[in-house]
Amino acid sequence: MSTKKLFDILPKQGVAKIVGDPYVLIKDLHLDSREVVGGGAFFARKGWVTDGHRFTDKAIEGGAIAIFTEYDIPQTHLSGVTYVYYQNANRFLGELAHRFFGLPSNRIKLIGVTGTNGKSSTVTLLYHMFMTLGVKAGLLSTIENRIGDYVLPSKYTTPDAISLNRLLSQMVNEGCEYVFMEVSSHAIDQGRIAGLNFTGGVFTNITHDHLDYHPTFREYLEVKKSFFDDLPEEAFALSNVDDKNGKVMLQNTRARKFYYGLHTFCDYKSRILENTIDGLLLEINSQQVHCNLSGAFNASNLSAVYGVGHLSGFKEEDILLNMSMLRGVEGRFDKVMDTDKGMIGIVDYAHTPDALEKVLDTIREVLTPGRRVIAVIGCGGDRDKAKRPLMTKIALEYADWVVITSDNPRSENPDSILDDMVVGLSFEDLGKLIRITDRKEAIHTACALALPKDIVLVAGKGHEKYQEINGVKHPFDDKEILREYLTSG
Repeated sequence: MSTKKLFDILPKQGVAKIVGDPYVLIKDLHLDSREVVGGGAFFARKGWVTDGHRFTDKAIEGGAIAIFTEYDIPQTHLSGVTYVYYQNANRFLGELAHRFFGLPSNRIKLIGVTGTNGKSSTVTLLYHMFMTLGVKAGLLSTIENRIGDYVLPSKYTTPDAISLNRLLSQMVNEGCEYVFMEVSSHAIDQGRIAGLNFTGGVFTNITHDHLDYHPTFREYLEVKKSFFDDLPEEAFALSNVDDKNGKVMLQNTRARKFYYGLHTFCDYKSRILENTIDGLLLEINSQQVHCNLSGAFNASNLSAVYGVGHLSGFKEEDILLNMSMLRGVEGRFDKVMDTDKGMIGIVDYAHTPDALEKVLDTIREVLTPGRRVIAVIGCGGDRDKAKRPLMTKIALEYADWVVITSDNPRSENPDSILDDMVVGLSFEDLGKLIRITDRKEAIHTACALALPKDIVLVAGKGHEKYQEINGVKHPFDDKEILREYLTSG
């Protein structure tokens, strides 16, 4: 990576003062003082847990030649180090990183997908479809990041601004034409996508979630909406018209507006002709296609995929052909089947009331008549407590047996979380509920209850390969444990 003059990468707005050489050559940007090397610049900011300004001395010891600070530059600053006093930390960092890495989103077609549920599935399906269409693509998702066929681990829904722009720059250098990216409300609110140039944006839906971060649902909605408000007029904005806020999202966008849905007349209208455990037969804009995914929520995601393909200039027949070859996304209605015994298990990331209701409703649609649904659910610790009893009530409404258990308790007592999950339940509800704190034992119990053609749902963690307890991530894979117990004996 080539060096950049400090002055050349500074955003046009937000610089309050510069002390030192404004043309010093910067080799890299860092948020972690421990990673700073000679010629690097350290971006200090006040975070949720700690204040990065405490580590400026350590960054300078590591070789930092420039310090970005939210606080006015002290009189005792070191000579030989350039200090930049900036304002609006989140937006400033996003634009700074974008400029440092050579404006990568201007050299690629970047499409962002936002919403409460369906982001990972939609971006992953888009990535695979474009790759099979012969277009080299990049993927930025909760599950994994990809540059063409190369897979990188993923830690967050949307990486920090420096990591994000570094990845986009790599994708440009590796010849990617498109990048499909999950855009979380946290990322929008914290400015991680500031400065990026999006070719298109997709809205999936918005439901009760992240109210541990956003104080009100209204704010959560407004943050999501701001993504579309900021799209340029040459971009497209594609929204789910079946969601009651689908049109609200695009009210103030300058981008070209389009809608998709299952129940309302729109630009990309789909109709479910068949829905089985083996897949969907869809009619999209009067054309039929069989897809290897089940459920109305997947029909909605596939409608969005079709829309993006069409808006990107691909022929209808090519889109439909490649849609028919798409496979399910890891941890999203992810099936474990023993055909000899007729045993069926499903792992799903559903961790919100709406997502859980959708996956259970889908299971009911594809369930063999007379068979049962056994659901294993939990709720994460240090997160929105209001949804805990809602999750249990939804599970009890759709499932024949419900096993409540630990999810990622984080710093909370797992049993306290389960106490919250059973608040307000009737005696009748408690009669078909089993409480087992240990998640592995809970999955084992659900499998032991299952008879041939019953469906065991393990919800909440999906693709995750760990369980977080008291700040430690322990290896844990729902799918592997489900497969072990469901197919044993």
